[in-house]
Amino acid sequence: MITGTALAVVAGLGFGLSLIVAIGAQNAFVLRQGLRREHVGPVVAVCAVSDAALIVAGVAGVGALVTRSPLLLDAIRYAGAAFLVGYGLLAARRAVRPSRLAADPGGERTGLRGALLTCLALTWLNPHVYLDTVLLLGAVASARPAADRWWFAGGAVLASLLWFGVLGYGARLLRPIFASPTAWRILDAAIALTMIAIAIGLLVGG
Repeated sequence: MITGTALAVVAGLGFGLSLIVAIGAQNAFVLRQGLRREHVGPVVAVCAVSDAALIVAGVAGVGALVTRSPLLLDAIRYAGAAFLVGYGLLAARRAVRPSRLAADPGGERTGLRGALLTCLALTWLNPHVYLDTVLLLGAVASARPAADRWWFAGGAVLASLLWFGVLGYGARLLRPIFASPTAWRILDAAIALTMIAIAIGLLVGG
């Protein structure tokens, strides 16, 4: 029998993957480093640790606010559900008009310092990362029972570590897959379903 803790971890894992597995500059950079086999470990570590810090900040900050105001919790729940539906619809639109993730394996070799600075900039200077991890994930985690909140966050952190690890170290195997618009169509369709299902869960759970 699956326990509530395990369900919270799985929910966080699925939600984290839904947020992070998307075409973007950060993923393209990690893929490129993996294809070139350059500083893969440090780059993956920077991405995963950065995401973990943002997730913890989101869950801790939003959680502290909502525990003081039930009305704020309701507002976050409904706003989060609305955003998730919109996010899901955007993913559904991408599924109809698929794109592809391309990374040039050529070019001059990048030094470790340059690679890490680029990785940090793509992570911390991207406004979407704060919306996704700090606000959205924090709000969804805070809408869960207090006992499950950090297990949910742990699942999201695990999702980040798994994704960047697979993308960086499995780049040579993944390149043909992620270069295919059909693969992204399937992935975006799954993301759309996940987001809308979580939105429904937020509304029903309230």
